[in-house]
Amino acid sequence: MNAALVTGASAGIGRAFAHALVARGHDIVLVARDRTRLDALAAELRDRFRVGAEVLVADIATDDGIVVVEQRLLDAARPVDLLVNNAGMGTFGPFVGSDVAREADEVRLNVLALLRLTHAALRSMTTRDRGAIVNISSLAGYQPTPNSATYGATKAFVNSFTHAVREEVRGSGVHVMLVCPGYTRTEFHERAGLGRTSVPDFAWSSAEEVVEVALRDLDRRRAVSVPGGLNRVTAALSSVAPAGISARVAAAVVHRTG
Repeated sequence: MNAALVTGASAGIGRAFAHALVARGHDIVLVARDRTRLDALAAELRDRFRVGAEVLVADIATDDGIVVVEQRLLDAARPVDLLVNNAGMGTFGPFVGSDVAREADEVRLNVLALLRLTHAALRSMTTRDRGAIVNISSLAGYQPTPNSATYGATKAFVNSFTHAVREEVRGSGVHVMLVCPGYTRTEFHERAGLGRTSVPDFAWSSAEEVVEVALRDLDRRRAVSVPGGLNRVTAALSSVAPAGISARVAAAVVHRTG
């Protein structure tokens, strides 16, 4: 049975991926910092789906945590056929007033951890000529994002990096896909300090909706999955608009209201 490894699996999109993947018959490796949540999720998945659910507690914003997951991905005796690089964090507010240590943590988690885990997975998968890597980015990666400057920049890296690596492994049997959700109802925005926003209800998706579209697009071997018609239009327009204009639009659309 194929095994999938999901980072940031304890909540939100990561948790939704775990449920969807085990429902498809995958054994699962659950990665996050919170052992209590992971143990509860693993027990739930084992009881409901009768699959293997492995808990791997690791803080991949740290070198030690990344090494733990790299070693699991490189374990030839227990191959991982699907990596979902979902773990990430965001910050909100003017960069000049930010906690720069937290901004640096954001870069380590959103960029460095994803880079290193992608590398480890590719080393293992390319020797077997099979596998898939799904990198979770954001619509924020398509344009500068004032008041989330570091977050948007990290996601721009993920977009560019994923497209390049996908092309490098073309024909190898390994598929690499980018997922760019828009506003998704998870704990993410609260943790980022975003609070309530002016974004209307119709612009939001559930984590389950994001994952359903992503897995459908993975089955179709798409390069990019952008869940939601409005999000696809936004991504297309942001891709062609001058950076200065798209940054002003982003600043106007997204502002904290409480």
